[in-house]
Amino acid sequence: MSEERAGGGLIILGTFIVGLVLSQIPMPDFMTWARPEWVVLVLIYWVMALPYRIGIGIAFLLGLAMDLVRGSVLGLNALSMTIIAFLVLILYKRMRMFPLWQQSSLILVLVGINQLLFHWMQGITGTTSDSLLFLLPAAVSALVWPWLFLLLRSVRRLFRIR
Repeated sequence: MSEERAGGGLIILGTFIVGLVLSQIPMPDFMTWARPEWVVLVLIYWVMALPYRIGIGIAFLLGLAMDLVRGSVLGLNALSMTIIAFLVLILYKRMRMFPLWQQSSLILVLVGINQLLFHWMQGITGTTSDSLLFLLPAAVSALVWPWLFLLLRSVRRLFRIR
C-alpha cells in the first residue's frame, strides 16, 4: 500500500492565505508599483502542479477574495484570475517541461496579461491611472518566480500533496 495521500487541502489553502497576506503588507511609496503579484504566482504554481485539483473554480473564488481584500469592484480580480487559470490549464504540460528561466519568461507574459486585464477593467469602471507602471509587477513577479517555485515545490513534496 502506498503511503502517499491525496490530502493537503489545508496546506494549499494556507499558501493562498500567505499570498493574500503578502499582497497586503505595507510597502514604502517608491516600491508600491514593484510589488510581485503573490496570489497570481501561487495560483499559477498550484494550477501547474495539480491541474486536476486546482482550476478555474478555485481561481474565481480566490479572485473574489482578492476583490474583498483589496476593496476593488467585485469581480475584477475574479475574472482576470479565472482567465489566467484557464491559460495555465492549457499550458501546464509545457510549463512543467520548461527550465526555470523559461518558466519565468512565461510568468512575465501571464502576469502581464493579468495586469492588462485588470487595468482594462478598471478603465471601464473609471478607476485607473494613465501610467504604464501597472506592468512593473509582471517583471518583478518573473524575477521572484524561480524562488517561489522551488519553495512551493518543496512544501508540496514535504507534505506529499498529490
